[in-house]
Amino acid sequence: MSIKVCDRWFTTERISDGLYLITEPHYYWYNRANLWLIKGQHQDLLIDTGLGVSSLRHHIAELVDKPLLAIASHIHFDHSGGMHEFDHRAIHAAEADALRSGDNYEALCTPEQGWVLEEHFEQLPHEGFTVTEYKLHAAEPTHILHEGDVLDLGDRTFEVLHLPGHSPGCIALYDPKAQDLFSGDVIYDGELLDELHCSHIPTYIQTYERLQTLPVETVYPGHYRVFGQERYHQIMAEYLDARRKPGCPAEVLPQSVKP
Repeated sequence: MSIKVCDRWFTTERISDGLYLITEPHYYWYNRANLWLIKGQHQDLLIDTGLGVSSLRHHIAELVDKPLLAIASHIHFDHSGGMHEFDHRAIHAAEADALRSGDNYEALCTPEQGWVLEEHFEQLPHEGFTVTEYKLHAAEPTHILHEGDVLDLGDRTFEVLHLPGHSPGCIALYDPKAQDLFSGDVIYDGELLDELHCSHIPTYIQTYERLQTLPVETVYPGHYRVFGQERYHQIMAEYLDARRKPGCPAEVLPQSVKP
């Protein structure tokens, strides 16, 4: 049975003044990313760009009236697929080469990896779309992000936090005044993926130990629902309890220095 072509691929929800959530509702809920458009006084930010199977740039055109910087929270296809559409593109230095070359393996979208499947599309983005031809479009980054970079929108600023573990170049954007965290795939209220080829559990543990000291009121994650401070700490505590193993170097002194 043929799959219907959708009338509109994206949906947009206004969350608050200057903040919009864009999603791809006809795509598999498990991998469906949250795309965040933040309207600033002098500049707008777009955090993540979805699959890249329909024009996100066209979809948000009426909302954008200032210079726009599109940011990939990391290279995975559900977050960076639409980066090639935008004139100004930012990604962390650790994954800049993967975006530059259109590295399908690092983006998790080779057929062998099995993350992009026909059954994940409830409706098609356009006539003639086929999963077998899906790929990450190469795009030259215009901005290379590093830990501690500050993005100034005029009326609010965001600090770039490099938070690897899920992948080497994962970042989050933190507004220290509002204590808002746009977290990408670093933390969200669902199954945390830390066993991918690009993941590293000890590094993920270090990232969460760091985040436990960061004052956060609201998390705007890369997947699923928005949540607050209490759930933020619960998610990290549950992950650390599950992943810290007896005998880890951080918990057990070397034999030579034991009392």
